[in-house]
Amino acid sequence: MIVKQILAAKALPEGLITIRPEMTVADAARLLSEKRIGAVVVSEDGKRPDGILSERDIVRELGKTGASVLDRKVRELMTSRVVTCQCGDHVRDVLSQMTEGRFRHLPVVDADGNMLGVVSIGDAVAARLTQLKADRDALTGMIMGN
Repeated sequence: MIVKQILAAKALPEGLITIRPEMTVADAARLLSEKRIGAVVVSEDGKRPDGILSERDIVRELGKTGASVLDRKVRELMTSRVVTCQCGDHVRDVLSQMTEGRFRHLPVVDADGNMLGVVSIGDAVAARLTQLKADRDALTGMIMGN
């Protein structure tokens, strides 16, 4: 299974959710809560990823500095070195990237660097399990002569 198949299965009616870097961390927390997502792509133009901000980023900084973190700008907390993937990438590779990099969200970009969506580790695990079940069913069918 490839990333393109995951994106097709999770097509969101509101499209790609991003936040601008000059917004506050409180704005980001509100967006994460409203959309029930674990991370948001930070983008100045809404097309290319400039960073990514996760719930974990906010909670870690909240633990260090307290509630004042909510008044800071998203650009101060975001991870600016964004790892991305492309539609043709295999789910196994995406899972490996996430595991090795210790992150749970991966923006999907086209060849020009424009965002097409975001794949979470939950999306990738679910896709991999679906693929493994299909493989198992096919092998069982061959063994049983079906």
